[in-house]
Amino acid sequence: MTSEYLPVPARVAGPADIDAVVATLTTAFFDDPVWGPAFPDADRRAVQAAAMWRVYVTSALRYPWTLVTEKVEAAAVWIPPGGTELTHQEEGELKSILLGSTDPEVAGGIMAIYDRFEAAMPDEPHFYLTLLGTHDDHRGKGLGMGLVTESLARIDALGAPAYLESSNPANNVRYERLGFVARDRFTIAATGHVVTTMWRPAQRNSAELA
Repeated sequence: MTSEYLPVPARVAGPADIDAVVATLTTAFFDDPVWGPAFPDADRRAVQAAAMWRVYVTSALRYPWTLVTEKVEAAAVWIPPGGTELTHQEEGELKSILLGSTDPEVAGGIMAIYDRFEAAMPDEPHFYLTLLGTHDDHRGKGLGMGLVTESLARIDALGAPAYLESSNPANNVRYERLGFVARDRFTIAATGHVVTTMWRPAQRNSAELA
């Protein structure tokens, strides 16, 4: 599968990168069609969302699949086949963090979004792009899609499929150019926003095709 997006140099994130990854994701999702309204108090949104992203980023480091650019201008958080976004303990911790930083209605709405995402997840083993973001200061440079391109090259080498949820319709065509196809759509009950789930079949590398 060829792509118009050029891969960018990437490395696997470690514990020392957590703050930078959280900062990048917080800016990237601040006005996201799903995650912006999930935190309705715009004055507190960055702090509240950052606490949530920290739980997910920290947990994902269990796997060597959080890829970042050199200075974490962009980050792609992948969960490998058979993996989970959070442990059961971390799920409980996330609920407590949300209840401590927001009100019960907001916390419940956020957990409902995650439940809806989980219900749409394919049964077939796959790599899951749970989070992708580019820091506001570095948008427009092709870093996000370049990081996904590099990620997919590594996934293709393993002969595995990939899956993601597109919360922003503007990104759908970008993912399609990387070989993803729309799989399903579902609606976020609280806002009526439509999320597109996308699937990319396992790719055969050039050596196999020769």
